[in-house]
This record gives sequence, structure tokens and C-alpha cells, in this order.
Amino acid sequence: MAPLDVLARAAALGAASGGRSTAGITAVTLTSRPGDPWPARYLGGTTAKVSAAFSALAEAVVDKLPGVPPRTAAPGLAPRVVFGATAGAIATRRNGSTDPLVVAGAAALAAAASVAAAFAGTKARGIAAKRFGADLPGALAEDALVGVLAWWGSRR
Repeated sequence: MAPLDVLARAAALGAASGGRSTAGITAVTLTSRPGDPWPARYLGGTTAKVSAAFSALAEAVVDKLPGVPPRTAAPGLAPRVVFGATAGAIATRRNGSTDPLVVAGAAALAAAASVAAAFAGTKARGIAAKRFGADLPGALAEDALVGVLAWWGSRR
């Protein structure tokens, strides 16, 4: 895979994680196989896939609740950065990049994209809430965008 494609996919996984912290790593888990290179092979099993899917579903539901702390505060931002960087690195390695600098660069780009997407998503949802009079339309639109980014970033 071309280096720019690798980095673009890592950025997409990071951006997906910025919207929903588990989205990027869930997408990588669901598209991994037991025969993949380390560490993706450990995500290819049934237990990991079921756990990741339940975690992502739970996060998508909880995100719509009114008492959820902001994603741009440290407790909400830290897992997005970690999961985004991890998803970007694992997908890069799984897709054939063995150069540690490429893998590290993909992880760093995914981490930066997760921060940018967390702030952009908060802003966009605020605008949507003012326009529609409720947060739910913006949250659902964000879910759709996160799904597309996660799918594209993790596809093989």
C-alpha cells in the first residue's frame, strides 16, 4: 500500500476515534483475522470481535445521554487519542508496513486526527443542536460520519 494511502487511512481511523473513542479500534478489530501479523492477529478472534462490537454499541448509546462529560476534557480526550493511535498503528502494520517510522508516523497522525475530530465534532454538534433544537440529529449524523471513516480506514 502506498505511504500516502497508509497515512490517510490512519488519519481516518483517528478521526473516527475522535468522534467515538472505540470506533477506530473496533473497525480494525472487526476486519482483522487470526492469520494477520502481530498484533492484529489477536484482534481477529471471536472474543475480541464480540467485545469490541459491544463496547462500540454501548458508547454510541451512552454518548446520547445528557450527563456525559465533554469529549474535549482530559478524561474524554485521552482514550480517543490512545485508541486512535493504536488503531492507526495496528492497521498500518496489518496492511504490510513493517517500517517502524511509518507505523509510528501513522500512529502520531491518527492521534492528532482524533484530537482535531473531537473538537470539530463538538463544534458541529453544537451548531446542529441550535439549528434543529436538539442534539440528537447532530449526534446521529456524527455516528454516520464516524462509521464511514472507520470503515474506510480499516478496509483491507
